[in-house]
Amino acid sequence: MKTIPTNTSLLNLICACLLVTALSSLNAAAQSAAFEDEQVIRKVADYILSKASFEFVGEQSNKVYATTAQIPANEEVKFSSKYGEWHYTNGVVNMAMLHLADFLGEKKYADFAARHVAFGFDNYKFFQKRFKHDRRHYYYPFGQLWTMQELDDCGAMGASVIEVYNHVRRKDYKEYIYNTARHITERQERLPDGTLVRKTPEAIRNSPHDMTLWADDLYMSVPFLARMGQLTGQAKYFDDAVQQVLNFDKYLWNEEKGLYYHCYYSESQENGVAHWGRSNGWVVLAQVHLLSYLPKDHPKRPDILKNLKKQVIGLSRYQDQHGLWHQLLDKPDSYPETSVSAMFVQGIAKGVNEGWIDKRYASVALTGWEGLKKQMIKADGQVDAICVGTGIKNDLPFYYNRPARPNEKHGVGSVIDAGIEVVKLKRLMQL
Repeated sequence: MKTIPTNTSLLNLICACLLVTALSSLNAAAQSAAFEDEQVIRKVADYILSKASFEFVGEQSNKVYATTAQIPANEEVKFSSKYGEWHYTNGVVNMAMLHLADFLGEKKYADFAARHVAFGFDNYKFFQKRFKHDRRHYYYPFGQLWTMQELDDCGAMGASVIEVYNHVRRKDYKEYIYNTARHITERQERLPDGTLVRKTPEAIRNSPHDMTLWADDLYMSVPFLARMGQLTGQAKYFDDAVQQVLNFDKYLWNEEKGLYYHCYYSESQENGVAHWGRSNGWVVLAQVHLLSYLPKDHPKRPDILKNLKKQVIGLSRYQDQHGLWHQLLDKPDSYPETSVSAMFVQGIAKGVNEGWIDKRYASVALTGWEGLKKQMIKADGQVDAICVGTGIKNDLPFYYNRPARPNEKHGVGSVIDAGIEVVKLKRLMQL
């Protein structure tokens, strides 16, 4: 049999062309997927914009007031939209909108955050003068702006005000920022080793112990401290933020399960019962925010990186078959919950994008995002199954039975941030 001669150069050229064609197809598919994800994020953000208003409405009359000057002396009012409230969840939404504006180059999202902050500072003194101390301060319009009793009142909102202040240099914004810094560093209750805790009538009502460490409070303090460190150039804020992460880990980490407890009681030196999803999500995000601002040469930066990696390994073990995480992380019979899923997707994707954690964890974030798109994010941008605000209780049914509602502020901001980081991750993986 005669051997048919081959043209090696021609074969190599054909193979190269096929490879280029295949890579071009993959690249086009990746670009299409990234564009689709951008559209999903836009829809979530635009739905918020469509529902947001910065006005007041009469409790009894239902009359809308555009300014406080229009409110009658005897009229009790409330916010016309939950997106006008002054609450830590609004801080999360504001920061997400600012991140989206930077990512897409679309000013309308930054304008939303700027309008929200200005709405608070332009109106709070009216309500401060009216306040009769006949209710908890957070049940009164802008009560948390001027009354700082807990980290919930000022930490996340303070972080968002810093981000707005970087663009809008109002004197009253600066005063608020420094007042927040004084509250967190000087006035907020701490354990003897400096760990931030709660000690107010409300905190005591929600738990049977004197001082309680809440995992949530790592987010209510560290993102602000990290930004304060950058704003002022003072190392003390970075050092405090680092110490909070390491101390919270000491009190709340369950080595066996690779998860954080929701709380720790100082009086009995015991943990609570729950590995609540969103509280673990707050811990992830606190570390991500810190690493984004912490100087590269900070002596304890490696400790934060090590801690984040440890948590990512742990939480990855509890992802369900749809890519989501549950209300109680170690209880698969609890419901899939959107805010924790978005927080974990955001944290892991950001960690891979920045090189903080190994790229092999990219699949965890990508699968989680697909789960959110298929299960939780509607075609019009509404977001399902976000757990409402949750205190601390010593029985698991309390956590099992917390309502999950659509478009809760506790989760929509994290969905936007998760989407941003996933798009960046997909682009990174194309390279």
